[in-house]
Amino acid sequence: MIFWQLTIDSRDPKALAAFWASALGYQPAPPVSPEATWWQHYRSRQADGKPFEDRIFDPDGLRPPLWFQAVPEEKAGKNRLHLDIYPTGRDQGLRPDKRVELVEAKVAELTALGATVARRESGDDPGDEFYFAVLRDPEGNEFCVG
Repeated sequence: MIFWQLTIDSRDPKALAAFWASALGYQPAPPVSPEATWWQHYRSRQADGKPFEDRIFDPDGLRPPLWFQAVPEEKAGKNRLHLDIYPTGRDQGLRPDKRVELVEAKVAELTALGATVARRESGDDPGDEFYFAVLRDPEGNEFCVG
């Protein structure tokens, strides 16, 4: 098995980890299962019982952990990699108004946490029913909500 995590450069890893934990429903402590070597590694590193401040984990142990790595420089330029968040569950059968409602509810939640809206996109043709928003996290990293 190959272990991987997504590492995100950050000026304030603790604050950015807290933002993304709320945005994704992650937690600062690894779950107790699955019994995979890498989960055991993180649990053993947490021997003092304190949660990590710069790493967040999927509480179900299904999605990769995120590590916010401290760097001295500010973000410069456009991301080459970004996260997509799907409050719609990627359900292609949703009515367009329901899709907008779900996306906008998540956008409101994320802006309350410190994200900013860069733009919103939607299809112009009746058969092209998509809707998503491009946001920036508190350090300016772009991500989509759709």
